[in-house]
Amino acid sequence: MLTSISRLFSVAHIRTSELRPLSTAVHSQIKERNSNFRCLESNPTNHTVENLAQFYSIPNNEVQTLFTHGGLPKLFKEQNKTFNETCIMIRKPAIDIIHSLKNVDYSKPAYRFVLYGVRGSGRSLSLAHIVHFGHKCGFLIVHVPWVGNWMRRCRESSNAVMEEGFIDINIDAAMWLTHFKTQNEDLLKNEHFKVSQDHVWNKREKTAQNSSLLELIDFGMNRIKYASSCIVALAEEIKKLSQAGVCKTLVAIDGYNAFFHPTTRIRKENKEIVHPHKVTVTKAFLSLTNFDWNNAGIVVTVDGLAMGEYDTPSFLPRFLLGKEGFEHLDPFVPVEVENYNEKEFQSCIDYYNDRKWIQQYYPELNNELSFVSNNNPFKLQEITAPL
Repeated sequence: MLTSISRLFSVAHIRTSELRPLSTAVHSQIKERNSNFRCLESNPTNHTVENLAQFYSIPNNEVQTLFTHGGLPKLFKEQNKTFNETCIMIRKPAIDIIHSLKNVDYSKPAYRFVLYGVRGSGRSLSLAHIVHFGHKCGFLIVHVPWVGNWMRRCRESSNAVMEEGFIDINIDAAMWLTHFKTQNEDLLKNEHFKVSQDHVWNKREKTAQNSSLLELIDFGMNRIKYASSCIVALAEEIKKLSQAGVCKTLVAIDGYNAFFHPTTRIRKENKEIVHPHKVTVTKAFLSLTNFDWNNAGIVVTVDGLAMGEYDTPSFLPRFLLGKEGFEHLDPFVPVEVENYNEKEFQSCIDYYNDRKWIQQYYPELNNELSFVSNNNPFKLQEITAPL
């Protein structure tokens, strides 16, 4: 209700007679800013602190490769369609993690980073920036766009085929395998990506040792009954390939704390609530976020929305992960994603102005939008959305 009123108030404010005509000096300032808010470098491996608060464009073919099956917030995707480009702001949390991933010693156990912050601060887009970096650097990408979709809105569930007492979410699992294959298809064509052992599915079907990793993935996509179990097998094969030096792996999981929230919307046949640890795919991603392997970087986000909670008492990792989740990840590097600072807010306004999303610039409007949104990226996006 408050947001709707604020948006209406903003529009009304623009139309008042109190707004002064723009002077030549203001026009000059706008022109100068419009030349500074964009980063001409589209390769995130070359982004540095000098590019902070600038927008960079992701080429359409790379957007299709990385984010066709998820990874960008819904409202952001709609805005990109309107703007006819996919631009992400370069922000300090992403740059800090990218710098770390460039310089860490990959012979050590997997490095783990946790992005946290208030709702709408930009964790998912920071993660998308890091995923794009991993893709450009040749990492094998293991990306889960939103764990909450599995635990709270899964398309179907059934008793596990391969392990008694577990629950499979095979349609979602098959879709994730498609996502994984799309993101890594060029890399997976490498002849060194082979499975290390036989994976027997039933009396007639198995994925033989030294088969291509693509065969294992395709089996899970085509035989949906075994999709969840294929993800577990794939996770173990990825860890072995990384440890053998065949590839570097980037694990990126949005809404990771949903793996530890005690209640889901998945039900057994007797209507009993299923704990996330009894969902087959959870085994795979808890294994991938462990520290018992190397040649890997792990970046996850924590979010109350992943647990279906819109207003949590705290946004800190210890609260959202709970004791079990915190201990599973410990030690990790916490990285807070804050609301826009003054420079970032102004850069966002300049970008909207450049895209004709805000048709004209007025200092009064700028101050009002900052106040009403509290410089929160999502709230600013909501307030400036079409009525």
